[in-house]
Amino acid sequence: MQLRQATLGPSLFRRVARALLALALSFLPSVSVSVAEDEVKLSAEQAQNLGVRVTHPVSSRTDQTLPYPTQIVIPTPQLWVVSAPVAGMVSNLAVARGDRVDAGQPLVTLESPSFVSQQREYLQAVAQEVLAAQQLKRNADLFEGKAVPQRVLEASQTEARQASIAVAERRQMLRLSGLSDEAISRLTNEAAINATLTVSAPRAASVVDIAASPGQRLEQSAPLVKLAQLSSLWAEIAIPAANIRAIRTGAKIEIEGYATPGKVVLVSETTDAATQTILVRAEIPNNGELHPGQTAAARIGFLSAGESAWEIPYSGLVRRGEQTSVFVAIDSGFRLVPVALLAEDQDHVVVSGPLTDKNEIAIGGISALRGILSGLGP
Repeated sequence: MQLRQATLGPSLFRRVARALLALALSFLPSVSVSVAEDEVKLSAEQAQNLGVRVTHPVSSRTDQTLPYPTQIVIPTPQLWVVSAPVAGMVSNLAVARGDRVDAGQPLVTLESPSFVSQQREYLQAVAQEVLAAQQLKRNADLFEGKAVPQRVLEASQTEARQASIAVAERRQMLRLSGLSDEAISRLTNEAAINATLTVSAPRAASVVDIAASPGQRLEQSAPLVKLAQLSSLWAEIAIPAANIRAIRTGAKIEIEGYATPGKVVLVSETTDAATQTILVRAEIPNNGELHPGQTAAARIGFLSAGESAWEIPYSGLVRRGEQTSVFVAIDSGFRLVPVALLAEDQDHVVVSGPLTDKNEIAIGGISALRGILSGLGP
């Protein structure tokens, strides 16, 4: 006879299933249960009739989880975009994606009318500062000879101060445009206005993206080149929420196929509602073997020295609320032994607890054993 859950309804289906299990157990030879100790007393014949299968736990590494899929990404503090300091046209692109650049190395050359205007305004401000300084000196001499009143001297002092402020402002604008102090001094002395502006790398880095093309006209602040320092990278791992209790900040992490370990720097406080996973981020020193965007497998440290971890088939894990246990074979049957769940995937789990490789763990007939503990058996 087949029972169809959809036909009977979930609640009725469960009641019928429990009744059938109890009926099946009633035909077995006498089965005694010690619920207080979470023991099921069964003979070898009774266990076989119930379909109970066992296996030995396999010793797992005591310092690592099962491997988790990992995404290698660039740390956000090590990633920045070089933008156009002024509006203009890209006349030359000196780098390509993947290049390594040094601090001060040219990246992009722009032809910019706005840059020409900035230089002109700076030179005008410098000329006005010189004129205001000369007027202040004349009025100071006249004031000493009592040829002009004090208010004239104070007005000249104010004009000279304002002229100095204007020069400082225009000089800062040129610095923001990418001109060095040496280039600004040369502009001041020679008054040679340049129509092209070279944008340079602010520090040593790798080019990870090019956002502009030769001949392209850009507005001010438009992105030109994306740079990154790759001396260290992040490994981002989505850990099932049920496993996160075994992982702590500072834990060691190893990327399979990569010799240098890293450490966990973040265990997110939020859960992804769609996948029921929690983000774990680790920082990995990079000697050139890791590349942003690649996927890998990572194992995370979760146990302190001296503890034991055991890998068993997923079917052997017994869940009762938040408690996880396994059925361990004893002389008189099976005992339900609490264990700590450290890691799991669709086929296996890693647990810690009072187990040895000599124990036999039930991995089949679990429903029957649980049914007896629940009082369905005689």
